[in-house]
Amino acid sequence: MDNKRSPIEIASILEACKNEFLGSSKYSSVQKKAYQSIIDCRTSKLGGHRKFCNNCSHTKFAYNSCRNRHCPKCQFIKKEVWMDKLSGNLPPVKYFHLVFTIPECLNKLFYINQKEAYDLLFKAAGESLKKCAYNTDYLGAKSGAVALLHTWGQSLSYHPHIHMIVPSGGLTEDNSEWIPSSNKFFVPVKAISKIFRGILCKALEDAVRLKKIILPYDTHSFQQLKTKCYKTNWVVYSEKPFANPKNLIKYLGNYTHRVAISNQRITSFKDGKVSFTYKDYKNGGFKRVMTLDQNEFTRRFLQHVLPSGFSKIRYYGFLSLRFINENIELCCNLLNKSINISNLVGLNAFEVYRYLFNKDPLCCEKCKKGNYEMRTLKNKDST
Repeated sequence: MDNKRSPIEIASILEACKNEFLGSSKYSSVQKKAYQSIIDCRTSKLGGHRKFCNNCSHTKFAYNSCRNRHCPKCQFIKKEVWMDKLSGNLPPVKYFHLVFTIPECLNKLFYINQKEAYDLLFKAAGESLKKCAYNTDYLGAKSGAVALLHTWGQSLSYHPHIHMIVPSGGLTEDNSEWIPSSNKFFVPVKAISKIFRGILCKALEDAVRLKKIILPYDTHSFQQLKTKCYKTNWVVYSEKPFANPKNLIKYLGNYTHRVAISNQRITSFKDGKVSFTYKDYKNGGFKRVMTLDQNEFTRRFLQHVLPSGFSKIRYYGFLSLRFINENIELCCNLLNKSINISNLVGLNAFEVYRYLFNKDPLCCEKCKKGNYEMRTLKNKDST
């Protein structure tokens, strides 16, 4: 018996074509592990708990989650805790949202060298921000940022890019003063775009030369790709500043601990066809419906399974985790503002649920008086 929360789930689609994909040599062990974990999540295959009410003896089954970071059902509590913790580790100022993208001509190179290429993408984004912010023509200060990797577009297409949360200002070299940025922009997007392109292309070229990165089969030299890259205008997108950092954190929190597509976006799965909603940003951001063959849907989904152990959230400048506590206290003192207090750090999943929904998950749903007591079930006991 499966514990499902949505009428149509990604797990059902993966289950329908698992023999073809799990038996294929085209996919890595990490992709196959995520594939199987999503199918097994919250089913009897992973075992679970039998809950007994200590008042009315009402019994209920609760199956275990797979906890795979690519599973659409296992990220909610992690997301809420991360958002809460981050809100307590940011100075109380306005924030800019920057997006660093790569041109389509680099997609093949990135996909076959994911771990190395994504690392270089992070480093290039962080370094370009640091250089622009430190330039006295722009801000002339040490910047900070929280960077998030996404690899997908709305239609599940492969589209690696970095989202960056950037405070509207920075610290002087001696940490004696907070220098605010312009209210309209952090640094000129044209300037940071050119620097980003130069840093990333140089890093990729060096990696190819040192054989840390391999070229796609249809590319004879990196110079071919470099020529295409420099024929394209790279644009670092910048949104208007968010007055409240919590608003931006909430906005990005929907993406940090989320996979390429949620169960809620799937509208139909019938006769081997999958239909799902997406926002058409090229035409005003209107919501539309796309239909794909189940195999094509699954192929696109698997493109976004990250390498094992790869960190998709990173911290830069004065927001780097090594110095975050002392720097946030310093920033707040310079700004003469109080530090935001985290509410969820240190709480377990039940306690987080109680705080968020003001509801006890262990309270009996039938009598409303007793509490559930747990008994662990082995796989064979949970059918």
